[in-house]
Amino acid sequence: MKPIVHAITPGDHFSPRTGSAIPTVVHGLAGAAQRAGDPEQSVLLDATTFEPRYASAAIHEYVGAPYPGRIARVVDAGFGRVGLPRPSAVRAFQPLAEVLAHHEPAIVLAHNAPALTRLVRGQHHDVVLYAHNDILRTLGGSEARRVLGDVSAIVCVSEFLARVTADRLPRELAERVHFVQNGVDVEQFHPASTPRAGSRLRVMFLGRIVRDKGADVLLEAVRRLERDDIEVVIVGSAGFDRHAPLTTYESSLRQLAAGVRSGVVFERFVERPAVSDLLRTADVFVVPSRWAEPSALTAGEAMATGLPVIASRVGGIPQVVGES
Repeated sequence: MKPIVHAITPGDHFSPRTGSAIPTVVHGLAGAAQRAGDPEQSVLLDATTFEPRYASAAIHEYVGAPYPGRIARVVDAGFGRVGLPRPSAVRAFQPLAEVLAHHEPAIVLAHNAPALTRLVRGQHHDVVLYAHNDILRTLGGSEARRVLGDVSAIVCVSEFLARVTADRLPRELAERVHFVQNGVDVEQFHPASTPRAGSRLRVMFLGRIVRDKGADVLLEAVRRLERDDIEVVIVGSAGFDRHAPLTTYESSLRQLAAGVRSGVVFERFVERPAVSDLLRTADVFVVPSRWAEPSALTAGEAMATGLPVIASRVGGIPQVVGES
């Protein structure tokens, strides 16, 4: 079997110091292979990113270029519509392509990286586009054929995302779309050995504190209940720095919390190793997303911890929660 190389978003951190979804999934895939005795997997990683790194995969470092911001991505989309390469995306992924040019033939999993699939053409790798989000929404049919024509497969993290992705593609590419549900490390995420002590029901939200994730929806719901036997715990920050100044949205949550009779506890961003222990202190987990999340990792982790989950019926979340 060819070695597997994961190409993650330039600038993303393959480290327990973050909660970013793509590195978390890659760590899970590589760790499962490691435990099964399969050949070691590796990750292409910007040399400036956080340490320590996960030990589940070997690291191939490169000197990165900035990942394009929102305006650059809009400009890129314009280039794509007229049949030209997207310049900002090319600059961002070119260093990864140069590393792969010197690598033995491999199965390259290009995570949210359609631009990379074109850059490694002719390098004797089998390339799989691994979609964690709706990354093809700005590609027309002609550009999709140019960029993705050589990919071996397009893997999506939920049935929902696979349907959305296939609908955007010409038939010959849509036939290559598959889904692989995100897994959970049940050695790390498992129920507590003893029941939690406490007289109040502890309801937890854990995730990035941005409007799309809907922490305010949870607080408003609890406020309307007007009960004093519910304790709400909001875990997370806007980014991966618990000491960063509060954003406007984070400040608004604290104002909203003042109207919750039973009180609200705010715990700012915690590193990945602490997440499982935090979940075991909860009674109920809530995923109140406004955004149609392709596959909510935290919902699966909470369920593995033994928590009942209340979740928005949007995106790929219902598939994670299932019929329960």
